[in-house]
Amino acid sequence: MDNLLVGVDVGTGSARAGVVTPGGELLGRAEHPISMNRTDANFAEHDSEQIWAAVCAAVRNAMREAGAKPQDVAGIGFDATCSLVVRDGAGNPVSVSTNGEDRWDTIVWLDHRALKQAEECTATGHLVLDYIGGVMSPEMEVPKLMWLKRNLPQSWARIGHLFDLADYLSWKATGSLARSQSTLTCKWTYLSHLEPGWQRDFLATVDVEDIIEKGRLPEKATPVGTDLGSLTAKAAEELGLTTNCRVGAGLIDAHAGALGVLGAFAGDVDTIDKHLALIAGTSSCVMALSAEARPTAGVWGPYFGGVLPGAWLNEGGQSATGALLDHVIRYHGAGGEPNAAMHRRICERVMELRAGEGLALAHRLHVLPDFHGNRSPLADPQALGVISGLTLDSDFDSLCRLYWRTAVSIALGVRHILETLNTKGYAIDTLHVTGGHTKNPLLMELYADATNCTVVEPGTKDATLLGMAMVAATAAGLYPRLDAACAAMHQGGRERAPKPEARAQFGRDYRIFLEMLKQRQAIDAMG
Repeated sequence: MDNLLVGVDVGTGSARAGVVTPGGELLGRAEHPISMNRTDANFAEHDSEQIWAAVCAAVRNAMREAGAKPQDVAGIGFDATCSLVVRDGAGNPVSVSTNGEDRWDTIVWLDHRALKQAEECTATGHLVLDYIGGVMSPEMEVPKLMWLKRNLPQSWARIGHLFDLADYLSWKATGSLARSQSTLTCKWTYLSHLEPGWQRDFLATVDVEDIIEKGRLPEKATPVGTDLGSLTAKAAEELGLTTNCRVGAGLIDAHAGALGVLGAFAGDVDTIDKHLALIAGTSSCVMALSAEARPTAGVWGPYFGGVLPGAWLNEGGQSATGALLDHVIRYHGAGGEPNAAMHRRICERVMELRAGEGLALAHRLHVLPDFHGNRSPLADPQALGVISGLTLDSDFDSLCRLYWRTAVSIALGVRHILETLNTKGYAIDTLHVTGGHTKNPLLMELYADATNCTVVEPGTKDATLLGMAMVAATAAGLYPRLDAACAAMHQGGRERAPKPEARAQFGRDYRIFLEMLKQRQAIDAMG
């Protein structure tokens, strides 16, 4: 086996690795858990050294499963959540935690400690806001850095390196201080379509103008898939690979999933705007690509080159989807531990209940899924979830009804985002779904029926790892450009058309969904 590729995907709770052929076939896959420190509902921290160790374990195990030899691997690429890693000048961890432990050196993407700072960024009205949907999110890096400077000055004084997590992994692998165009453009207010990309007046306005020098951030971002060099001897030994392995400039994890499912359309950027990538797991991201910039209020972007060189990206999302279904199971008296067996049991019972009641099951029960704010299209991190239509029922069937209607609300939230995008020039009629939700039959059915779109489930077992293998193949020189790698390695998929008979039910549900949004806003205004 020659010229194999390794893709690495670091999510919220685990690191995953896959060994992929130059044609896109997944030969072996492995996963290793990572820890999270939660001291408060709005605080979440990782240990980046533990993440690197988990990556190394996952890569070694995936290689073992694939029956691959170290010398067989030509390239590797890393994606990760948009989490902020803080290091000192010597490269050692610096605490981002109120407990002062240096091991907790990474603020997790979902951490909302910087809500106030995000609001301050929005209040500036600066040009950078035009490329993040008009509203700064606490999930982006600048407000988190503002929080760190104000609240942990002793850590701020020690900063010598700042990384998005994907760039940290590339640095650990190669020693390169390059930063991906995906990470800087999408999370650091770097405008890759302008020269210069850094808007220093904005950084000065929010009092973090020194992050470029302190964090050793480059003046120019590096396009996705660029060869960053070979593995260092130390990294090669830890990963179980060789120093002949090239490392590609990576992406944010959801963006890698978008590359895996939308990359095949890269050769026709003018029609790629009919397709939407839905990367759905603990949270959900939706990715839309276009040939020109399409600013959309409440939707992140447009980002130039955030996924594919030469293409603009709009990114929407829901901060809690899989996590919300888990929460419903824990919250309900008939629930318990939200493991795979419990989800499967609930889905099976919902199907049985629907055999008698049809799609109108629990039709007076309605949910707004914004239990962790509304990322898109309202861009309101303070938004709250709503459940209307509860009774005193507390048996397992009542849990199943609530679970079903929560799943409906998640799909309607996607519809809200894509209909917003379609007002800005998109013509989205196809959803390419990847991530954990592909294992949930209710959600996969709803993504077609509640949005009235064709749903494509990728032919590969892991589109995100495939996306990173495309990056690795480009860096290794197996293909001349990233779009060529995408076209050659795409694995197709299985299509599901929306059921015409479902349109009336979910049209009614969507009208109620929009009315509930208005009512919530009115109630909040009264407060």
